[in-house]
Order: sequence, then structure tokens, then C-alpha cells
Amino acid sequence: MLVSTTPIIQGYRVEKYLDIVTGETIMGANILRDLMASITDIVGGRSGAYEEKLHDGRREAINEMKQAALKLGGNAVIGVDIDYEVIGNSMLMVAASGTAVFLVKEEG
Repeated sequence: MLVSTTPIIQGYRVEKYLDIVTGETIMGANILRDLMASITDIVGGRSGAYEEKLHDGRREAINEMKQAALKLGGNAVIGVDIDYEVIGNSMLMVAASGTAVFLVKEEG
């Protein structure tokens, strides 16, 4: 399934707009990861543990959104937007939304 942040995909035309689809993931960060991230913040550098958590959350939210598009008969999601929010002290929410469409390959 094609997924794009753009409203069109080169070489394809939208035959049918189906509906808005979303995918949300809420994850907790464990105490060890929080401690390691705090140490990284103090001494500088990147927090690999949180970067991995963001990557996992984004992947899960996009997959959930793609499944919703498939249920509607779509073969692509366009205009995708991904948002990140911290909930409370240790919860991370990743939300992906876009428009489920049915694309056909342009001839020529």
C-alpha cells in the first residue's frame, strides 16, 4: 500500500476518495528507559531508547491507518500527517491520519 504525505502520487490518479483514516498508538516508557534518557540529557547526546520508542510508535500508527484504509477498499493513503504527544509523565501518543483512496496507474 502506498502512503504519502502529499495529496497526489506521481504516476497515479485518484479514482475514488474513500474516507479519513487514522491510527493511534499510546505507549508507556519504562523506568529504566527514563533513567537512561535522563542521564543522556544531562551529559548530552541523543537518547537512542526514546528514538526507538518513537520509531516503533510511528510504525504501529501507520500500520493501523493502512489497515483502516484496506477495510474501506483503499490501496493508498494520501495527505498523511503524524503527530506526537506526551501524556502525563511517561506516556507517548503517536497519531497518524490521512485520506484513504483508491488509485489507478496512469497510462502513458
